[in-house]
Amino acid sequence: MGQNPAQRAAKAAGGQQPKKRPGKAQREVIKRAQTARKKAGGGKPAVKKTAAKKTVPLPRGSLRAAYGGICPACFKDYAKGEVITKVTEGWGHPGCAPRRLSAAEREFARNKARIESGETFRGQKPSDWRRGASPSSTRPAR
Repeated sequence: MGQNPAQRAAKAAGGQQPKKRPGKAQREVIKRAQTARKKAGGGKPAVKKTAAKKTVPLPRGSLRAAYGGICPACFKDYAKGEVITKVTEGWGHPGCAPRRLSAAEREFARNKARIESGETFRGQKPSDWRRGASPSSTRPAR
């Protein structure tokens, strides 16, 4: 009981009975047949699994070498597929390329050069203000 008329009709029409699991002996026979088929090369063609390469983004301004060459900075070879970047006279190893300074480093270097050349601080003329006096009552500069 517990079945509606449509379910009873489907069961009667199909004549389905619950599947029985194969016994131990039958499972061993099936397993031997499957291994023999694999050894003989039958069945589905073997699909070669290749290790998926992780695509690592290259540094800005770099690319992979289409063919081998020599780095103009260090005169060492680089192979096809190696990461290369623009150096002074062509393409070479990323480590051989001159390092680019950040904006803060450039400003620091510029200020340091100005100080060392005497353009600032020492190069400024002394103030003509007197202590306790307003700017209008300054004495003339000598």
